[in-house]
Amino acid sequence: MEQTLYEKYGGEETVGKVVDYFYDELVLKDETVNHFFDQTDMDKQRRHQTKFISFALGGPNKYTGKSMSKAHEGMNIQPEHFNAIATHLHDALAHFGVSETDIDQALTKVESLRDDIQYK
Repeated sequence: MEQTLYEKYGGEETVGKVVDYFYDELVLKDETVNHFFDQTDMDKQRRHQTKFISFALGGPNKYTGKSMSKAHEGMNIQPEHFNAIATHLHDALAHFGVSETDIDQALTKVESLRDDIQYK
């Protein structure tokens, strides 16, 4: 059986590091998107994001939160916001040694959700 990207890169432990880096070093320092998280319970957000990134890497943690469109309702996320977050996810994965080919594969899953996230 083919190894998932999740397994290949160290599973939950690595995903946890990616999530912390994603928020602490990238998203929350980016003034184009950090305002979306002003009123957010970041512990809960990190848990959701951990499951989501696990999903994007083909891991076992099935995302069970609200639907993506419900979760982003009322936020009116524009393409530039979506793109910024996708870029931060790319950079966080790259920071922890995920190859470009594998990042592309994960971001393809993220991209498939664009219509559920934007303009809600």
